[in-house]
Amino acid sequence: MFFSTPRRQKGNLRMKNHEFGGKITVQLRRIFRSLAYRNFRLFFVGQGISLVGTWMQMIAVGWLAYELTAGEPERVRAVWLGIVGFAGRIPTFIFAPLGGVLVDRWDRWRVVTAMQILALIQAALLAALTLMHVITMGELIMLSLFLGLISAFDIPARQSFMIETVEKPSDLGNAIALNSSMFNIARIIGPAVGGVLLKTVGTGVCFLCNAVSYIAVIAALLAMRLKPSGRIAVTGHVVKNMVEGVRYVLNSPPIKNILLLLMVVSLSGASYPVLLPIFSEHVLHHGSGLYALLFAAAGFGALAGAVFLAFRESVCGLLGWIAAAPVIFGLGLILLGLSRWVWLSLLSMPVIGFGLLVQTAASNTMIQTLVEDRMRGRVMSLYSMAFMGMMPVGSLLSGLMSRIVGAPVTVFLSGLLCIAGALVFSKSLKDLHRQLHPIYVKEGIISENSIRL
Repeated sequence: MFFSTPRRQKGNLRMKNHEFGGKITVQLRRIFRSLAYRNFRLFFVGQGISLVGTWMQMIAVGWLAYELTAGEPERVRAVWLGIVGFAGRIPTFIFAPLGGVLVDRWDRWRVVTAMQILALIQAALLAALTLMHVITMGELIMLSLFLGLISAFDIPARQSFMIETVEKPSDLGNAIALNSSMFNIARIIGPAVGGVLLKTVGTGVCFLCNAVSYIAVIAALLAMRLKPSGRIAVTGHVVKNMVEGVRYVLNSPPIKNILLLLMVVSLSGASYPVLLPIFSEHVLHHGSGLYALLFAAAGFGALAGAVFLAFRESVCGLLGWIAAAPVIFGLGLILLGLSRWVWLSLLSMPVIGFGLLVQTAASNTMIQTLVEDRMRGRVMSLYSMAFMGMMPVGSLLSGLMSRIVGAPVTVFLSGLLCIAGALVFSKSLKDLHRQLHPIYVKEGIISENSIRL
């Protein structure tokens, strides 16, 4: 009797620990359920390695543009940063509709593979010119334009191809969230490693590392075993196909409104990275180390947002988060614009990263759930136009505004515009919920009598 109580307590404790461990295992399986698919696993790992290099190149391009304009007045350098950002993304805005049509016409795996090979060539050329110390601002802009042209075809192809790597449509939202997690883990690692390389060996090595990283994603794509998708390729005149895609979006209020809000956020706020060299060097009086750290801090916030979305079991409730996330993003931008202290600026970056990631990834998930597969490439090309395509215009406007009112005021005003766009979108939430209800019922996401959206 003397020993019975402690033994019972130990038994209860072991049972509780076992139950707790079981719950954690169930949660982890739910979060990572899309990795059960071999093709998605290959895509996930290959893209993850490649994206570390992509983020290294991204911060290196900004810093190289800043170095190439040394000796110019600070506000003139801001304009050049805006021009480089504009050059890197304007082809996506112009050519994405054509890219979407071709994605619906051609084999998506072949398009993605070809674009990764071209991106490797672009990074290798950038590395060679920089390491030989012969690169000029004109060449940097031309190579940025080339990468933007690749992205115009690559983004809708990758977004459309992802659904072919996941066998169950119900796991698509989880796959998108995990893909966003991987993107933002790379966003933390890439700038951190890139920041060290910038200070020790320079920008050229960052570009070379990016070129090498593309080998991983190309190898992963070649290793996939894909089943026939059963998709009927689009035929007919290219222009007619593009018009059909635009008409499809205009006749779908949920998709249309989501894309319009994404466009506003991208135009007004998502181009903030082009001004980070000015914040790190001129506003906060630090160098490339802080520049990379600001990028990484935003990546931590974005990673938190991606994990938050990965926990979700369905698309129910995402529309509300699409409305709320730009407010969070905007508040982070306002805080960054007002800050004159390193610690406060670093605290604002996770808020910015969380808000932007949740809005873009939730928008992607909602649209992928709603769109018909025959239209997927064209609709995702419009998604890339709304997000990536508006960034060049935003980058150029940010650079010009910074010359007039300075980078902090520009970022502050961008935050206000994001919040205003979210408030306008929120007014249509009730109507959008009503329109989504029959679609969700048809897809089996909710029951006919359910009011949970």
